[in-house]
Amino acid sequence: MVQLRHFILLAIIIICSLAACNNAKETGSTQGASLIGKNNLTLASPIMTPEVLWSFGRISEITVSPDNTRVLYGATFYDISANKSNRELFVMDVDGSNQRQLTHTAFGEYNAAWNPSGTKIGFLSTESGTMQLWEMNPDGSGKQQISDVANGINAFKYAPDGKKIVFSADVPKEKPFESLFQNLDKTTGRLMNDLMYRHWDHWVDSYSHLFIADFDGKTLSNITDILEGEPYSSPVEPFGGMEQVAWSPDATKLAYTCRKLTGKAYSLSTNTDIYEYDLVSKTTVNLTDGMPGYDQNPVYSPDGVLMAWESMARDGYEADKNRLFILNRQTGEKKDYSATFDQDATQLAFSDDSKSVYFISCRHATEELYHLIIEEETITKLTEGVHDYTSFALAGDRIIATKMSMSKPVEIYSVDPLTGTDTELSFENKHLLDQLTFGEVTQRWVKTTDGKDMLVWVILPPNFDPNKKYPALLYCQGGPQSAVSQFWSYRWNFQMMAANDYIVVAPNRRGLPGFGQEWNEQISGDYGGQNMKDYLSAIDAVKKEPWVDEERLGAVGASYGGFSVFWLAGHHDNRFKAFIAHDGMFNLEAQYLETEENWFTNWDLGGAFWDTNNTVAQRSYANSPHKSVQKWNTPILVIHSELDYRIVASQGMSAFNAAILRDIPAQYLYFPNENHWVLHPQNGVLWQRVFYDWLDRWLK
Repeated sequence: MVQLRHFILLAIIIICSLAACNNAKETGSTQGASLIGKNNLTLASPIMTPEVLWSFGRISEITVSPDNTRVLYGATFYDISANKSNRELFVMDVDGSNQRQLTHTAFGEYNAAWNPSGTKIGFLSTESGTMQLWEMNPDGSGKQQISDVANGINAFKYAPDGKKIVFSADVPKEKPFESLFQNLDKTTGRLMNDLMYRHWDHWVDSYSHLFIADFDGKTLSNITDILEGEPYSSPVEPFGGMEQVAWSPDATKLAYTCRKLTGKAYSLSTNTDIYEYDLVSKTTVNLTDGMPGYDQNPVYSPDGVLMAWESMARDGYEADKNRLFILNRQTGEKKDYSATFDQDATQLAFSDDSKSVYFISCRHATEELYHLIIEEETITKLTEGVHDYTSFALAGDRIIATKMSMSKPVEIYSVDPLTGTDTELSFENKHLLDQLTFGEVTQRWVKTTDGKDMLVWVILPPNFDPNKKYPALLYCQGGPQSAVSQFWSYRWNFQMMAANDYIVVAPNRRGLPGFGQEWNEQISGDYGGQNMKDYLSAIDAVKKEPWVDEERLGAVGASYGGFSVFWLAGHHDNRFKAFIAHDGMFNLEAQYLETEENWFTNWDLGGAFWDTNNTVAQRSYANSPHKSVQKWNTPILVIHSELDYRIVASQGMSAFNAAILRDIPAQYLYFPNENHWVLHPQNGVLWQRVFYDWLDRWLK
């Protein structure tokens, strides 16, 4: 459905940064500065509202100073009335003391990092008109612009010796038919002769290249494009950042992630490799040649002997197991250290002594910290709880990490790696959280139709009364292989749903990670199959509770969840009284030709709809929701956005039109300036208002 299965946490965590970056050039709000990082809003009620949800500060990008004494991070704040965001930088000691705001601007600051000596903080800002690299002292003083790159830069990373900087910047794509456009400066036409002409939410008019520059502490010089003349992007779109780029400890080599394919070949493949550029010889070597799946996010060991990275085995399958591979750079040996570990391994980090690797992995719908001892080849789970760790950085004898749950947005914690206990450091949203009453998040295991055990989260309304009957919502997850873990979302927020007096039923149905690879990949080629039975098993189990009114059930979801709602609308045997589908696939045959990365539909649907001898593909297309519209009989709200190029807006429009033509009560909420997410504050508030207005109309 979307390239979000293994990126879903990234989407949730950094959605604030994405929105802030999108607004950076136009942002004029200084809300972050005036609030000193804390939203001191006094609430009229302890019950969550859309406006309150958009008032939380959103923490991202933690980095620890080289001497392990200070933590640098960013927080994004939203001004609903101005429909803008602003991001400020903060620093505190690793024990949480001496917290202070470093920036107070209307421009937003991003990609903040300590220089190798810890004497400066580098960051990106649009203060000069385009996104450029700036530096300041650790106390926020002495701010100065470092780069002056035409059209700006996207991201950067210091070399370990501080004498060079690598940054990414856009270079224009070659226009093979440019002669046909001469003297037509007002034409809006585009001419294509291959695929991948647009991606995620933008037309592909440029590539992101990596540039290495000398740095004398004041300016950049001797800038080299290491992908010069190559029609490829690094970092890899649409979600890649500088985690896909790594300096060797001696600063003589640069490892980067790239998919060196174009057009149709790019659209049909996930074969992303790790390349190593030698700054002395100016030559490049493919370190993962012959490994056909995703290989990305390289990390050098501090002693320079090893390199770790995240690797998937199969080409065209984005939800393959994310393996922990390590290359011995002296012997050339490559080894999968997670071969007997039936879970993903993400966000790898070497210990200071190069003898172990820390990482994050999902198990039973929570994201926890893990530890690999390389020589012993043993993996240990460090933390346990009802939460998701979303990022981390090593800081001497402790781990500084960000953590969230269904009842709390991201905050910063200090984790003891020996005991797994954590201590909150940031308290960014404590003032708001102290005023709100949230519902209880409960966990239960439900038997599926084939006798398996399925974990289901059940979220109860605030001030829950067991003697009262509540309407209930079945939450259908997207991805389709994205965990229903302990995430805090600014759109699909379970506490927001519960605050409107709904029971929320959120199953970890077939096709979700955290329960072994067999469970995760069962869904491929089985759209409309066992996972739909799992949905119904979950709602059927919970509706038996005396506090659920089985005559007031709804089903809601986005992306694959939107597809699920469209499919359930034709197969629910009158269980549900209302549906909401956001960015869902309605016509699978059209989806095969409309989406931009066809490796996804080839793998998940089994192939092209015209391949009549392909039984898997034919079963998939036979289960397309549009083929069951004749059985629709339930009110439905459809939401879609024009800039969603993964599942285009005509999918939602077609579903809405079908409902209206069949005299089924329906509404269509359309956003011309949003993509697969909703990133603008007022659109986000409107989304929530329409969402609950629709549910309240049919379920209360």
